[in-house]
Amino acid sequence: MASLNGPAIKSEIIEELLKSVSKPEDLLGSEGLLKQLTARLMERALQAEMSHHLGFEANQPKPAGATNSRNGYTSKTLLTDHGEVSIDVPRDRQGTFEPQLVRKRERRVSGFDDRILALYARGMSVRDIQGHLQEMYGVEVSPDLISRVTSAVADDVIAWQNRPLDPVYCIVYLDALVVKVRDQGVVRNKAVYLALGVTTHGSKEVLGLWIEQNEGAKFWLKVINELKTRGVRDILIACCDGLKGFPEAIEAVFPNTVVQTCIVHMIRNSARFVSYKDRKELVRDLKPVYAAANREGAEAALTTFEEKWGRRYPMIGSSWRNNWERVVPFLDFPPDIRRIIYTTNAIESLNSSLRKLVYHRGHFPNDEAVTKLLYLALRNIEKRWDRSARDWSKALGQFAIFFEGRLPSA
Repeated sequence: MASLNGPAIKSEIIEELLKSVSKPEDLLGSEGLLKQLTARLMERALQAEMSHHLGFEANQPKPAGATNSRNGYTSKTLLTDHGEVSIDVPRDRQGTFEPQLVRKRERRVSGFDDRILALYARGMSVRDIQGHLQEMYGVEVSPDLISRVTSAVADDVIAWQNRPLDPVYCIVYLDALVVKVRDQGVVRNKAVYLALGVTTHGSKEVLGLWIEQNEGAKFWLKVINELKTRGVRDILIACCDGLKGFPEAIEAVFPNTVVQTCIVHMIRNSARFVSYKDRKELVRDLKPVYAAANREGAEAALTTFEEKWGRRYPMIGSSWRNNWERVVPFLDFPPDIRRIIYTTNAIESLNSSLRKLVYHRGHFPNDEAVTKLLYLALRNIEKRWDRSARDWSKALGQFAIFFEGRLPSA
């Protein structure tokens, strides 16, 4: 039988091993075959490391001039994906042997840490992870150990948050979600700012996350400045919600960027003023505005909308007109680009996945706990993304025309 990721294992060896297996517990139980194999293989590997360290095998005579030799074993219990495994670690007389497979004072293999991080990234609390490991592997893991493992990603978060970025992004979506965090003994709502970029190759990339007391244009200005500091020279199109001052914050740093207010946000804000019995019809009547062929058609459709609904809901038409120059930029582009810039759905879908994790956690003890969970969750989400958007070559060709000279040459 051939292995997909390693050397082939002879079928007769597997058949011989499975002769003693008659029920699942014989293979997966606390004294099952997998646990025994794990221990034996680790011990064999440690013996090989010792032979390499000393320069001769266990069954060979000690070479002339050799000053060091084997000196028995030390028993050690490890935490593995198969539960607790007891192994004998060889010692040498001079105490200079430093095993690489299982380092001194190490009580768990790397795969076990990965399992803890995977559970944490799914939104499980320390207590939930502790119970899961006990149920699945029969391993009693202290909350302190779980906290130490998850805290080990702190350096990864810092490196990720400060990594250099591409010089040009075709689109950057900007949005925030709210989390509950304990701050000075009181649970408060805090805003987590997220920036999602679309590269010149069409792939999506989370550019960073930031935590602040409330969502506001002033803090968004700080976020945009940080993106520039990390290497971003140009953003062709920025998509954001209708937060007051947000477009000005973007243009203060990237004056040539086209700022597009999210149409979906505009529709939702409009529906807030409408009685339930009118909502469906009114939203349908708004569609000709954002589905128009051009700016002129959109303005004519808005006038028609106001003629029907303006007396009953005057604030809706006023809201669209007050934001008009941020609402209609997408109408200057062909359909290939319109569908990917008129809404912040790309980042709202991301936020939706994160909100599910946050909801199950209730509130967080501090900002660091929020950052750890969201970073690990984002790492998992990015693995599932397509490498590039559909029909990206068509959209890129349009970008090259509309933003002549601003795309990299290669």
